Amino acid sequence: MKAVVHEKIAGINGLTYRDMEEKNPGNGEVKVKLKVAGLNHRDLFVLHRHKPTDPPLIIGSDGAGIIEAIGEDVTNVQVGDEVIINPGLHWEKESPAPPENFDLIGLPGHGTFAEKIIIPAENAIPKPSYLTWEEAGVFTLAALTAYRALFTRANIKEGETLLLPGVGSGVVTFILQFAKVVGANVYVTSRSTEKAVKALELGAGKAVDSNGDWDLQLAGEKVDKVIESVGAATFDKSLHQLKRGGTIVIFGASAGDIVQFNLRDFFYGQYNLLGSTMGSAEELTALINFMEKHEIRPVMDKMYPLSDYQKAFERLEAANQFGKIGFVIK
Repeated sequence: MKAVVHEKIAGINGLTYRDMEEKNPGNGEVKVKLKVAGLNHRDLFVLHRHKPTDPPLIIGSDGAGIIEAIGEDVTNVQVGDEVIINPGLHWEKESPAPPENFDLIGLPGHGTFAEKIIIPAENAIPKPSYLTWEEAGVFTLAALTAYRALFTRANIKEGETLLLPGVGSGVVTFILQFAKVVGANVYVTSRSTEKAVKALELGAGKAVDSNGDWDLQLAGEKVDKVIESVGAATFDKSLHQLKRGGTIVIFGASAGDIVQFNLRDFFYGQYNLLGSTMGSAEELTALINFMEKHEIRPVMDKMYPLSDYQKAFERLEAANQFGKIGFVIK
């Protein structure tokens, strides 16, 4: 079968589109014939976490397709079922943090950028019928990350004001959509005028130039909560815009992992700093119910044939996307 495989060289230059051995599902497993796969920032990180000395790896965590074969003791799905893939492994119930053995599909095991994939049967979830195949194949990892960050961790409420630095990623566009549905006010920041305009069209109340003075542009207004994914480049500005007693949730650090801030100002301000990552199978069920109830669809950026993987990765790496990038798999 054809697949996008990482081997021998760190980064995008280590990717090839080539044949990989097709296997059969084992006990408790299913084989999915994939129709669509979704590209995430995690896939960029995997290109450096997967070492040149490691065996060849099919990358990718998001996908949707049709069950082609099932192993022994599989009862939750059958051949022919239309499914999406839960990228998370070994995290069943909502909890303060994932279990120690939590992993994602696409590292250490093979991922979704292939014609077929074998996964644990419990990770094959019925495809939401209102979503197209393209929408179904790209949303799970980003939407679940957004759902946990916004509801489980930030505990957003109607009427609260939320700041989202660096609008444009799949996760942040989902957070914007989810927060608007529950009646929150949402402000965004971006270096791109085009992305700022798109965010306003999506429901953001205000769009701030990331490179400018946020406090000036917001006329001194403070926010209840911030959900951060940029990291070092924006953390100080985000903290400055927070009301006393407010909360920052961090699920990523695309522009730097290390930050410095004044501890005395922080504890005098009674601020809350929370980490978040992905989510449990239980939260995925709640997410799908929430999306179906409100008919929320992923914001789609661009779809590529799987063989055009390099163009997709370059677009994501350059941060040119607004919403989800995905692959159509023949």
